[in-house]
Formats: sequence, structure tokens, C-alpha cells
Amino acid sequence: MLFFKKSFITFFFILFLLPLLAQEKVIKINTDVLVVGGTASGISAGIQSARMGVNTLVVESTTWLGGMLTSAGVSAFDGNHLLPSGLFGEFREQLYKVYGGPNKVATGWVSNTLFEPHVGDSIFKAMSAIENKLTIKYQYDFVETILQGQKVLGAKFISNMDSTYLWVYAKRTIDATELGDVMASAKIPYDLGMESNDITHENVNHTNIKGITQDLTFVGVLKNYKIPQPLIPRPIGYDSTEFDGSNSNFYHDSKRKKPEIDANKMLAYGKLPNDKFMLNWPIYGNDIYLEVVDENKEQRLALLEKAKQQTLRFIYFIQKDLGFKNYALANDEFPTKDLLALYPYYRESRRLQGVVRMTIQNISAPFDTPEALYRTGIAVGDYPIDHHHKKNPNAPQHLDFFPVPSFNIALGTLIPPQNQNIIIAEKSISVSNVVNGTTRLQPCVLQIGQAAGMLAALSVLTNQAPIKVPVRLVQEKLLNAGVYIMPYMDVEKTNMHFNAVQKMGATGLLKGVGTPSGWANKTYFNPTKNVQANEFVNTWLSKFPNDIETKKMALNDDLTIGEAIYFASKLSKSVKSDMLDRIKLLWNHWNFIDFNEQRPIQRIELAAILNEVKVFEVFGVDLKGNFINSK
Repeated sequence: MLFFKKSFITFFFILFLLPLLAQEKVIKINTDVLVVGGTASGISAGIQSARMGVNTLVVESTTWLGGMLTSAGVSAFDGNHLLPSGLFGEFREQLYKVYGGPNKVATGWVSNTLFEPHVGDSIFKAMSAIENKLTIKYQYDFVETILQGQKVLGAKFISNMDSTYLWVYAKRTIDATELGDVMASAKIPYDLGMESNDITHENVNHTNIKGITQDLTFVGVLKNYKIPQPLIPRPIGYDSTEFDGSNSNFYHDSKRKKPEIDANKMLAYGKLPNDKFMLNWPIYGNDIYLEVVDENKEQRLALLEKAKQQTLRFIYFIQKDLGFKNYALANDEFPTKDLLALYPYYRESRRLQGVVRMTIQNISAPFDTPEALYRTGIAVGDYPIDHHHKKNPNAPQHLDFFPVPSFNIALGTLIPPQNQNIIIAEKSISVSNVVNGTTRLQPCVLQIGQAAGMLAALSVLTNQAPIKVPVRLVQEKLLNAGVYIMPYMDVEKTNMHFNAVQKMGATGLLKGVGTPSGWANKTYFNPTKNVQANEFVNTWLSKFPNDIETKKMALNDDLTIGEAIYFASKLSKSVKSDMLDRIKLLWNHWNFIDFNEQRPIQRIELAAILNEVKVFEVFGVDLKGNFINSK
């Protein structure tokens, strides 16, 4: 009797569970390219991949696009004002259209371009909507990768609205998450936090240091309502002395560094259009040190509540102790209950152990490193090394705005060496902790995403693993999309020889001159300077070491137009007289003057001549910047 009773109970228990089990819905999708995360890199990757004609799916956990620029509220571009590369430049042009020009977005002193986060989201959505090959699914959280050995076949997601599962199978997957979660799930080797100087040999970091990441920030946007606003509820544990020294209007503790700016200028730092103010203040402000990267979702949320409270205390301080009575959280920005950003501004994530790794030497002296990674550039930046460590007393404090010239980012930093169908983007590329201090910034991650999307699409279209796609093919397509592959700020995209100069720079036949310049570092191509024969010939012979004729040439200090035509004829395997006639016909079309074989040739003139005979393709390179045999 007891047996039948238990069976009866079990039977009805199963009947009760069946409807619940049936509610667990799984949607399965196949696509060419899957982008995990609608972040700055993610949406750039999605747009670029779709523009290449491959089916692309972006899966995002929130209702917004743009990541750190929008969802995290850091709506002020750090750097690249004179390097409007690719989709970063396109996005900025759309901002100009919305607000009425560059002057209308130069509202705060931290940047030349500031905007309201919700406007950035709307622009990314509008840019995405016109791409027929691009699909975006919102409010799906990443769960895990779909693996077959070391191959990433796609990823699993779960809806944060109704617990529906989404399984996406893709030919190529891009990790564009804020913290490199896809890479970690796929067990791809990565690093996290500071490396000791005896590991990186960068000679800018300390020895015997490990694992410290940058402070993060939960951004809030204040709005001037013009009339007094209620104070936010007093945060638990509020003590105004926490913010002592954030500005000169509230400075009592002489042990803290005396501030150089007052409260109004502190807020003007991140002033946005329409009388709004981005709160992302590192100096006794709302930065906070939290170790969240390797935690699971629940643990992260618990820790990030501390970051929210940090920002709420700062807001209460601004309202109550600084007396900004008309200021309160903007009610027309973030679609969140607390009106704070959708998620925090993560300055640092896991970092891939890629095919190559960029260290400070690759930025500070790119033309003098053993591996010529600059030849493989796919994105550019000009911001100094910017590390936020004020809230962690155990962190070294010496890396603030470490001086570097402008730089480019190597293609191999996006590619794991051991996996054939995943590409890494956003802040998780293969750079040292020090280098991450500049490659993490908004213009860079937008370009990194665009390069990841281009690489993924080309990988699908050519049926090659990402690691096998020719570097020059990726660079060529990026140049056609308006991307800078070399950080030369003195030959703009409007110049008819822009592509020629970019390509010549990537061969190393003509090298630029980098200059640390504070907030906007520079590298000059110097287009009208004469070509130094030794510089040119040394690189030529590293590609053609058996070129006896060139070795025997008696060259003056300056290369002449006639000598340049000689080298052009060698590249194209044509007769010099024929090449001479060809260049003469093109000279005026190129807007050059004074065609004289004996005259020293200018750098931009040489770039145009050698571009005509496809020097870029002939001087092909592998992912480490080594010259390879041309086909």
C-alpha cells in the first residue's frame, strides 16, 4: 500500500512539473558571425561585419548599444580628435549633426566631444538599423560558450526578461564583452591586472607586483533643473570628509593634495550638452577599487552595489555640502530605477594572451622594437597612458598620464594563437596592463571592434581561420572603410594621398616621428620633407637582402625622383623608361609640381609613386610584422 501511495505522489509530482519544464524555451539560431556584447567594440564589430555582406548577430544584455560610451555613461571621447578613424569618425559626425557642429559638443574640458548617453545609444541604433545583414537581440545574458575541443562553435544566452534560452551557432564568434567573459568561458589563456616589470621588461612598472586592476566608476549624470531639487536620500554611512580635496571649495585635510580647481570647474570637467554633467571624477570622487572581473554574475552585482553607493554619496555631497541645490540626477537619461548608468565603467578586463602582445615599447618606440608590430596596425590612438589607482592604497601611483606618442594597435592582439574561430575585442586584447591604460579608451575600442568585425567577415568570406587571413587584406579593407592604420595626423583623410601615405607607413620604408604632447600625442609623417636615402634603402634591403644592384648604388643623402622611379620599376618589374613616362603622366593629376629627375623627392611624392606599383602588397607581412614572400 505504501508503494502505491509513493507512486501516486510521484506521478502527480511529475504531472505538476511537466508544464514548468515545457515553459523552458530554447531558441536555436545559426549565423555567420556572432558578436557577444553590444558594447562600443561590439556594435562596431556588428556594423562592419554586416557591411561586408555576412549575416551578423549581436547579442546584448541591456536595451542599449554602445557600452562604455552610452550604457556606462562615459560619453566623452578621450583622444583621437585629429584622428577621426573609421566608425569612430562616422559616429562623431552623427553627433555633430544632432547637436549642430563640433562647437556644440565641446561643452566640458575633459574632451573635445561630449554628448548625452541616450543620444549616443540612439545613433548606434540608427546606424545598425540600415544594415540588412545585422540582427540585434537585446536583454540576453551570456551563459557559456559552445565548445568542441578548442573550437568555439557559438554561445548560450538566457533572457533576463522571461528565462528563455538562446543558443547561437556561428562560424566566427567575437568576444566584445566588457570583461572578456567569452574568452574565460572558452578557457582561452588570459592575464588580469598588473604584471611585474621582470615579466614585461617595460621598465615603467614595479617588480614583485601582481594582479592589481584599475579603479572602476558607476557613472551618474546630473542635470541643472534651474530650480531647487530635493536632496537624494542620505546614503548609509555618509561622511563628507570622504570627498575632502575633491575641489578647492571643500578642502580641510592638509595631508591630502591641495586641489587646483573649484567645485564649478570640477563639474564642468564632464559638462554635457543641455546643461547635464557626467560624474566620473577620480580625485576623491566616485572612483572605487573592486575586484569583480573573475566573479560570477551574482557576486559582481553584490560588489557593484558598493560602487553605486560611492556615486550616491558623491551626489549627496554635491547637493548638500557644495550647495548645488538645482542639481539632481537626470530623469531623461538612463532607463534605470536609480537613474544611474546601466552598468559601471570598467577600465580594465581580462587580457588575451594573443599571437602577439603589445608592451610600452611598441608604443613609445614602435620603429625600434625587434618585432615591427606597427606594420600590422588596424587602429590608432593618441591618448597618454592613463591609470586610475587612487582608491587602492596598495597600487603604485606612478603611471598617471605616462607620456607616449600616438600609436597604432597590432592585428595579432585580437587573435588567440590556439583557437581558429574566435576573435577578441573591446578591452580584452593582448596588451600589457600598462598599455591597456590607453588602448582601453573609447576611440580605440570602437576601432578595435571595427577591425574585429572586418577580420571575422573576411575569415568567413575566404573560408580561412582568422589567424590565416592576410594582414594586408584586412588593412586594405579597413583603409577603404576610412580607418587609419598608421597614426599620422599631418596627412588627413581628405588628402588624395591618404591611403598611399598610410600604406607606405605600414611598410616601414618611410617611418614617422612620434612626439608625446600631453592629452593629444602626435606622430608626424612629414609629407613635404625630403626622403632620406639610408632610411629607405635599409628597409628595402631587409625585404630584398639579395638585391646586389641596390647595394652597389652610390646614393646621396636625399633620394631623387629618378632614383624613386628606378625602385618603382624594380617593384613592378618594368623598364625604367616606361615607368618614367607613366609617372610623368600622373604627376599633375597627383597635384605635384616640378617634375625633375635630379630633384630630391618628397616623402608624399614617393608614397604616391610606390603606391602606384603596389608596394603595400609586395611588402606583405605576417602577424609579427615580418616581411613575407609576395605572391
